[in-house]
Amino acid sequence: MQLIPYLNFDGQCAEAFKFYERVLGGKLETLITHEESPMKDQVPPEWGDRIMHAYLTVGDAKLMGSDSPPEFFTKPQGLSVSINLDDVARGERIFKELSAGGTVTMPFEKTFWAERFGMLVDRFGTPWMINAGQLA
Repeated sequence: MQLIPYLNFDGQCAEAFKFYERVLGGKLETLITHEESPMKDQVPPEWGDRIMHAYLTVGDAKLMGSDSPPEFFTKPQGLSVSINLDDVARGERIFKELSAGGTVTMPFEKTFWAERFGMLVDRFGTPWMINAGQLA
């Protein structure tokens, strides 16, 4: 079994996943629009450039997403995508880049369980928790 976060967007999925690919050092395996899908005739024409499915791999981790139908989109709440790293410097870089244009909800600083931990909501509305350098 794998548990894979699936993020929903309101028209920014392609931009968000290209950003995540760069910031996280991953590989965007799939980015398919409704227009490119075999189901293109089953959705309104204005959905053509919206993402039907995005799939990003970062090492062994996976992240998926899509653009929700506009009438069903809601902002994420009550959850975060959590990133755990051993490398504190990499964690600091990722935190800084993900938080650019977003909102820091907890600064990236030392805690009793890790060298650094912080929380943010990125410019696309996705909540993140970055945990780096676990203490023994």
